[in-house]
Amino acid sequence: MEIIKSHEDISNLFSCGERRHTPYLTLISLPCEEHDHPGRVAFVAGKKLGGAVWRNGAKRRMREICRLAGGPRQGYDTVFVAKRRILDVPYRDVERAYADLVRKRRG
Repeated sequence: MEIIKSHEDISNLFSCGERRHTPYLTLISLPCEEHDHPGRVAFVAGKKLGGAVWRNGAKRRMREICRLAGGPRQGYDTVFVAKRRILDVPYRDVERAYADLVRKRRG
């Protein structure tokens, strides 16, 4: 799983990407120019979520769920944005929300 590290790439995703929402996560994705690209991903938890401990916990959850699901879709750059409720619900609920987002994107 390749991580998007460039601020420019993440900003481009936020401005041009397609958005999907659940109560716990927002998925923003954009096709890459290179269709054989393995797919890159970024995990974002804003300061509204809380202090560093809470933000890191949210990103840790999102990374693990993405890893277990097989990583990002090939040929796409994807950003997962945590919402406040991600910390208040069981892990399985977030996992289901992630699966719904991925299913919506592919469907």
